[in-house]
Amino acid sequence: MKDTIAAIATPPGRGGVGVIRVSGPKCAEICLAITGVTPQIRSAHYAKFISADANEIDAGLAILFKAPNSFTGEDVLELQGHGGPVVLDMVLRRVIELGARMARAGEFSERAFLNNKIDLVQAEAVAQLISASTEQAASAAMRSLQGEFSNKISALVEELIRLRLYVEAAIDFPAEEIDFLADDKILNAVDNILQQINAITNQARQGILLEEGVNLVIAGRPNAGKSTLLNKLTGQDTAIVTPIAGTTRDLVKAQINLDGVPLNIIDTAGLRVTDDVVEQAGIARTWQALDKADLILLVIDASVEQETNPWILYPELLANKNPTSKVLAVYNKIDQTAVAAKILQADKYSGVYLSANTGVGVDLLRAQIKLAIGVDHDTSSAGVFSARRRHIDALLRAEQHVTVGKQQLEINRAGELLAEELKQAQLALSEITGAFTSDDLLGRIFSAFCIGK
Repeated sequence: MKDTIAAIATPPGRGGVGVIRVSGPKCAEICLAITGVTPQIRSAHYAKFISADANEIDAGLAILFKAPNSFTGEDVLELQGHGGPVVLDMVLRRVIELGARMARAGEFSERAFLNNKIDLVQAEAVAQLISASTEQAASAAMRSLQGEFSNKISALVEELIRLRLYVEAAIDFPAEEIDFLADDKILNAVDNILQQINAITNQARQGILLEEGVNLVIAGRPNAGKSTLLNKLTGQDTAIVTPIAGTTRDLVKAQINLDGVPLNIIDTAGLRVTDDVVEQAGIARTWQALDKADLILLVIDASVEQETNPWILYPELLANKNPTSKVLAVYNKIDQTAVAAKILQADKYSGVYLSANTGVGVDLLRAQIKLAIGVDHDTSSAGVFSARRRHIDALLRAEQHVTVGKQQLEINRAGELLAEELKQAQLALSEITGAFTSDDLLGRIFSAFCIGK
């Protein structure tokens, strides 16, 4: 029999209401000892919370849930009292005196998963719903919590299983195998699975954008207008702007919401050769920020530089940038030229002509940012579900296995190798929902949750 766990389920600090959550076989016993009553199941009962020496600690509501009809699938007790940290600690100590122990981070959600109340994606969605920084992120987390992501993965796993059974059945009957290998039905089924994996992966990437945001780094020469652009994007005087070259010497960070996607914007020191030791340190931090960027806004002074190819203007950026980063050229200060605001499309880069000072063309930049990060529609109505990096990793591994299996079938006519690759793809996808997951992975996932969840 499992032990009984307890924790404060409400955030630290002071509030009107604070909740102690208890889960395990001793819930009814603890409720009777601390309140003097065993309330009707799933009904709120007003009671005094009594200490071991019969003194009143607090007063509030006690609600008892019986297994399996609870969040964790076990008996659960919620004691809802006043939200002061001292009084909550006193009630929690009393609950522990009565036989519970302090819950680990995420242990309530872990028990819900282990008791098949939710799968692993839904458990992670609980944490993502709590930490959501935008309405779109919260909606995406709720979709995952309701099972939208899990249902897609489960349906895909079922298709893999059916195809495996068909392939393995043909292998068991050699007389049928030649006809089977020549059957386009198999290749069509494999292609359909690959298309589904690709579609789910794209949706998952959108969910990660909503959850984690995008690291957007503004870089360029001194006085190109980087800080002015930052202020225009944030709508406030986030960075100091002066005509003196080298004003920005450290990273200036801000976060904005671009149609539901959090943008973590970093303004950087201007890239140039300098003898100033402090500015050199700032430029070193610029390169560090560029190495971690998802998207780089390369700001170019269009009133000075006529060349439109950013790689000619910034050969050092091409040599040093993170190969996974995307670069969007921003040709600034068009208010000092005869050039109109416009989008420049080229084979290996794209750019926007704008004036950060007047704001002309900044809306074009926002649209290009959305395209560059893969958000070319309204995320609030796209049916996007929340996801994590480990989900993308599992999807990519599944795609790789199916692709290799297809190649084995097309090139070598090796049905048994296709079956094995389909099996490995199935195992990779099963890691997402937790149908096949190591204890070590579970430990890492739930340890990142808050206490009481």
